[in-house]
Amino acid sequence: MSPLDGQVALVTGASRGIGAAVARALATSGVRLGLASRSGDDLGLDGAIGRPADVRDQAALERLAAETAARFGRIDILVVNAGVGAYGPFLELPADQLEEMIDVNVKGALYSIRAVLPYLLRSQAADIVTIASEAGRRGLPFEAAYCASKFAQVGLTAALDHELREQGVRCTNVCPGGVATDFAMGRGRTPDMPALGGMMQPEDVAEAVLFVLTRPRTHRMLEVAFRPVTEASWG
Repeated sequence: MSPLDGQVALVTGASRGIGAAVARALATSGVRLGLASRSGDDLGLDGAIGRPADVRDQAALERLAAETAARFGRIDILVVNAGVGAYGPFLELPADQLEEMIDVNVKGALYSIRAVLPYLLRSQAADIVTIASEAGRRGLPFEAAYCASKFAQVGLTAALDHELREQGVRCTNVCPGGVATDFAMGRGRTPDMPALGGMMQPEDVAEAVLFVLTRPRTHRMLEVAFRPVTEASWG
């Protein structure tokens, strides 16, 4: 039996890519799920609650958190995954893309945590896992605005670790390098990019999330950073 069996998780951005891979891995481990995405897809997972919930809408997140807790009795895990990206020369990025990255990646993380944290505090053995990025640890060319949003996520989660540790809530940043999804496609990425072939898969990130969540409660993982072997290392 998985050590996660019977726990309850809420995952944002759960309908595709990393979010869907994490949701499926959690379901396989016996976790009951509330899934937030713009489409509201439940991924066909038995018993999962899938609801349309844009992370820019705190009220929608609060409704899903309340429904998840009412259905399953509690919430033990929050996976902050929803995110958007756009790559290119800083001055050439459209203003609406800059605003969207801040609204979804930064405000969305804040709103997600604020909506779910009251339930996590009742658990007394809870986890917040933020799917950040290597772009939240290093400044990268043509990713300035995206890096800014991911640095904010990393700082938020690290600060909450200090604030919430003694209340039984562990907070971890999972920071992958390149992952082959449709993320930022048409906004700096294209399907024919050679780099995609060497990137990691969403399931690789899901494995890292499971590793974090299954550590004994006597310790916590503050940050998990990993990259594909085809990707250069920095510093």
